[in-house]
Amino acid sequence: MEPRTNINLRSIDRSEPHQTSLITSPNMDKAYIAVLSFVFLFLLRYLVGRAGGGGKGAQQLPPSPPAVPFLGYLHLVKTPFHAALTSLAARHGPVFSMRMGSRRAVIVSSPECARECFTEHDVAFANRPRFASQQLISFDGAMLSTSSYGPYWRHLRRVATLQLLSAHRVGCMTGTISAEVRAMVRRMNRAAAVTPGSAARIQLKRRLFELSLSVLMETIAQTKTSRTEANADTDMSPEAHEFKQIVDEIVPYLGTANRWDYLPMLRLFDVFGVRNKILAAVSRRDTFLRRLIDAERRRLDDGSESENKSVIAVLLTLQKSEPEVYTDTMIMSLCANLFGAGTETTSTTTEWAMSLLLNHPEALKKAQAEIDASVGTSRLLTADDVPRLGYLHCVINETLRLYPAAPLLLPHESSTDCKVGGYDVPRGTMLLVNVYAIHRDPAVWDDPGTFRPERFEDGSAEGRLLMPFGMGRRKCPGETLALRTIGLVLGTLIQCFDWDRVDGVEVDMTESGGLTIPRALPLEAMCKPRAVMRDVLQEL
Repeated sequence: MEPRTNINLRSIDRSEPHQTSLITSPNMDKAYIAVLSFVFLFLLRYLVGRAGGGGKGAQQLPPSPPAVPFLGYLHLVKTPFHAALTSLAARHGPVFSMRMGSRRAVIVSSPECARECFTEHDVAFANRPRFASQQLISFDGAMLSTSSYGPYWRHLRRVATLQLLSAHRVGCMTGTISAEVRAMVRRMNRAAAVTPGSAARIQLKRRLFELSLSVLMETIAQTKTSRTEANADTDMSPEAHEFKQIVDEIVPYLGTANRWDYLPMLRLFDVFGVRNKILAAVSRRDTFLRRLIDAERRRLDDGSESENKSVIAVLLTLQKSEPEVYTDTMIMSLCANLFGAGTETTSTTTEWAMSLLLNHPEALKKAQAEIDASVGTSRLLTADDVPRLGYLHCVINETLRLYPAAPLLLPHESSTDCKVGGYDVPRGTMLLVNVYAIHRDPAVWDDPGTFRPERFEDGSAEGRLLMPFGMGRRKCPGETLALRTIGLVLGTLIQCFDWDRVDGVEVDMTESGGLTIPRALPLEAMCKPRAVMRDVLQEL
């Protein structure tokens, strides 16, 4: 039986998407009482926990590292958090628990236990924990990625899978992806032409981010980024630059290592102004989205919408027949999810793939040779060519194994008591699945820390758990679009250019933290148009 939910399709007020009940400026008497109450409740829970608890009998809870009063295990929260949890799993086992401030969490780091969570207990772990920061960012929990499991979430999921990310719509997006890849390659070729015969120094992340955003802008809102003569060959359009700044301001608060979410006192006093920073970034994001939605609404009213409707046009059409369901807030939340998930993850994964290839030039040459043999050098790679490029797929799989887009997935929360790995997991426990650790498990993968695409060539990796997009009913619905985009972009970059490291120095593979797994330093590489592709590049 599925857990009940109080969320109603008609309950979201589109006029006030950012209301919150957080106390941010109380008088000192209230603050003093709140602090004493928090201390008392924490000590009470701490003492009861130490007493072992009775009633139903002693529970066999997962092991845990030593805790610090009040903070719990927050002193162990380090960047990158997935790496810190991997180290703790090595000492405490594949299932262990942590109390993070006011929350209890269970961390799973083995493929067997991950399968158990998302098969046997998939419904039990279908909920999301409610974080103060995410409520501000996600329209009070209205986003598909953060909404509680129930009728509202099922409706959003159905709209996303059937209307927005179906195989048919992703197929229709292929032409847009190809056009944006060609435009990026053309600009990179011009940048290299400034010094004929020499390689140009390229920062890839900004160009990859703009490509991802441009594809989504045309698909979601049927609009293009504004390129003029003045910025025709820059690495980022004004719209991409604006949205990248918004993403960079929001992403730090989306990770599971955000202490502001776990300690009520930090939210009570908010001496660092976290709430105001989040709301400022969210306001800029919503202004960006409203511009797109208003433009599409005008086109629909004027009758000038094309036959191949944009995502927003589809949602606005549905709004006319069911306005109480397809509210402006719902439309904005779906668009925000698509933009947020579709830009950062695909661009970051492609950047990691190029970083790995630059540090393994023999793999880069092998991928290039495969493309030359299968596609030739008289035309650009197309989406229809990608499925035939077996080694390119091995490179992508190995990149996703080593650097999964969401190394801890989005957190889940148990709606009922259950058992994982033989341990009791009480209702209301936050579940963190460490995909990063699972993909690097030495009991499953030979030499797990080494980039070796060939491990996927002979089919021997089949059956081993690879879950960069999650698993179960809350698996990311954008997997098909992401893989199609990454394959076409990465294949084209390999086909059109010769790549080398800057000054011959090995690429630094240090990871940063957050919801995704960004590089600590943006990738810079030397890019030179291939002589055998000169005629093709000149025709772009």
